[in-house]
Parts: sequence; structure tokens; C-alpha cells
Amino acid sequence: MDSTIEEQFTAVYRCHRAAVERYVLRRAQPEDVGDVLAEVFLTAWRRFDQMPAEPLPWLYGVARRVLANDRRAGQRRTDLQDRLADEPRPHDSGYVEEVIARTDVAQAFDRLGGDDQEVLRLALWEELTPAEIAHVLGQKPVPVRVRLHRARRRLRKQLNSSRPVLPTGAPAAAAPSQEVTHARH
Repeated sequence: MDSTIEEQFTAVYRCHRAAVERYVLRRAQPEDVGDVLAEVFLTAWRRFDQMPAEPLPWLYGVARRVLANDRRAGQRRTDLQDRLADEPRPHDSGYVEEVIARTDVAQAFDRLGGDDQEVLRLALWEELTPAEIAHVLGQKPVPVRVRLHRARRRLRKQLNSSRPVLPTGAPAAAAPSQEVTHARH
């Protein structure tokens, strides 16, 4: 940028900053004044070629628009907070049961050996078929099918051994064994 323009902008800033700051201070919270002032002079810098010979009223107009934008943004935030406060929380019994079931699966999974975990990750997380898993592991497909079957069986056994006995009439958690057996074949 031309040094003459920089000097002219600096002169405008030095001459009118205090007046614009007072204007903003009378219309905004004290903690917001610095941000608004920075936005006003950033706009003035970007549009310096549009600034009239007497810049103070123009700067007040820019400050007025920045303040209006801030008020609208604040109102949108308040409206969103109100809407979120009115929405029901996802702490119903179905949600709690789902969290418990996922926690049970994670704990049972952690108790498996590393080989079982890897074959199950490939099947469940990566959604690979047994033939694709065999390719990843550098093995034949038939032994991988057996290995996957056995890993699923061990995971089910871990899940069943860790599940607490519920009192009569208590709702049971969702059966995580359905999640375990779901994979492409």
C-alpha cells in the first residue's frame, strides 16, 4: 500500500479515534468497546477510498452498523440459548440403557486379546468382509472366518459374564450382542 495512504489513514485514526470511542462507549458495554472500535477502523482501512473528506460522520455510520450487527448476533445467541434450554434432555431411560450397553461392549472388548480385537475392529469398524480381512492380515479366508467367529463368540461370552443380574421387573439393557454380530459377510 502507498505510504501516503498509510499516513492519511493514521492521521484520520489519531484525529477521530477518541470521538468514535466515546460514540461506541455510549452505546455498548464497556467490555465490547475495543472490539467494536477495531472493527470500525478495520472497515475504514478497507474502504479508505470511499471515506469522505470529513470522515467523522462516516465513521459514526460505520460504528452504528457494527453495533447493529453485534446486537443482532447477540439476539441470535440468546434465541438459540432459549431454544436449547427448552429442548428436553436426552436422559430418558432408553438413552441411559444405550450408554450402559455401549459401556458394557467397550469393557468386554477391552478384556479380549489383541488378535481378537484386531479381527473384530476390521470387521465392525472398517466393515471389511472376511475375505478382505484375510487380505489385510495376509492370511487365507477360511482361517480368518474361523478366527472372526471365535472372536465374536469370546466377545459374547465376555458380555454375558459381565452383565449384572437385574431385579424382577427392571428393564433390560439393549442386547449388545446384536451389535457384535453385525458385519458384512
